[in-house]
Amino acid sequence: MTKHHAVELVPCDPRWPQAFQRIRGKLLTLLPQALAIDHIGSTSIPGMMAKPLIDLDIVLPDLEHIEDATRVLLAEGYEPRGNRYDDDVWAFLSRGSVPAERVYLCPSGNGTHRNRLAFRDYLIAHPQAAADYAALKRSLAVEFRMDGDRYTAHKREFVDTIVARALTGDG
Repeated sequence: MTKHHAVELVPCDPRWPQAFQRIRGKLLTLLPQALAIDHIGSTSIPGMMAKPLIDLDIVLPDLEHIEDATRVLLAEGYEPRGNRYDDDVWAFLSRGSVPAERVYLCPSGNGTHRNRLAFRDYLIAHPQAAADYAALKRSLAVEFRMDGDRYTAHKREFVDTIVARALTGDG
């Protein structure tokens, strides 16, 4: 039987940017080979309601660095969450930190990483799109309260539309 956790959205916390900087500093110490550590997800968008966890993409020079970085994260207590989308992005979760951290390892030039930054930056630059996304999230959090996978899956069309606009310069 699969254990489901409630989809919990909280109002934007003004401490999220500082939490990201603290986590980023810790991860740069652990993974000095990182080319970039980017704040992604809803906590990276000012004013956006979000699950109370900080999402970060760690960009490594290439795929060969993933195994070593994985060992470091596991030694630090991060839980492996796998490669769910077959896109050279590996997820890890740290539940013991406050706020919780979801860390993704990806090689330089990764398309998922590019799309995440495009989505974030578009919503920051387009308040109406951000408001539409917040409304969608609220609705889906009610509809799929105990099914985070379906909550995420039903955001996909909106996310894909925004990413396409961002990458083509539309809007």
